[in-house]
Amino acid sequence: MVLDFLNQFHQALFVLPLQRNKTSMKFEKIHNKGQAQLFKNQYLEYFTKTHPLVIWGMYLPVVVLLPYYASSSLHFSALKIILLFGGGVFFWTFFEYVMHRFIFHWASESPRAQKIIYVMHGNHHEYPRDKERLFMPPVPSLILASVIFLLMYAAIQYNVMAFFPGFMLGYLIYGSMHYAIHAWNPPFKWMKPVWRNHHLHHYKSENMGFGVSTHIWDVVFGTAFDLKKEKENKEEVQKLMYGKKNSTIAS
Repeated sequence: MVLDFLNQFHQALFVLPLQRNKTSMKFEKIHNKGQAQLFKNQYLEYFTKTHPLVIWGMYLPVVVLLPYYASSSLHFSALKIILLFGGGVFFWTFFEYVMHRFIFHWASESPRAQKIIYVMHGNHHEYPRDKERLFMPPVPSLILASVIFLLMYAAIQYNVMAFFPGFMLGYLIYGSMHYAIHAWNPPFKWMKPVWRNHHLHHYKSENMGFGVSTHIWDVVFGTAFDLKKEKENKEEVQKLMYGKKNSTIAS
């Protein structure tokens, strides 16, 4: 039974996704200007866009106040809060990888499923310079965050008051890094592999390089690019960046 379970887990994690994702994000043209129209209704369309500062403004109080509540009302020790908070940040990196690989790049023959996937993520691959859709917009973000909070509470009870804020800080860092990767060159040399990993995901192969804030899980699960062998295509990188003064990253 254990061996059967491990075999099924291996199939789900390593084999089936690579088989079904072969044509998930193929577009005739990658657009360097404009943005996709996701809904005909102008109000629905408006709610598909956001700015990073809006999302930071929504969740920064959660990141600050919940640990304070854990300390003042639940009497968690500083060490416990730090460990739970750090665990939440680390768990985010795994959650990010799983969501990007298995949900955002799900390939389906169903037109409805294809539409949903395009709304969630496909439009970003077709219009990588659309800076208004690099964060999940507020309404679906709040719904998803609330569901995740309730699931975490069901699993770890009041420990969620320190774990969830770390998870959300991980999300804010991820979103900000995603924004930065498409806007600027890496500010520090040690950050260059993260930038290149995501650039290659866009123009080289959408079946690899799923990590954005870190590519540690790509290494663990065998979906990392060999950055020592891959050559950076400067023209393709330029197409992915929306800054007014887009200098390219050297190979």
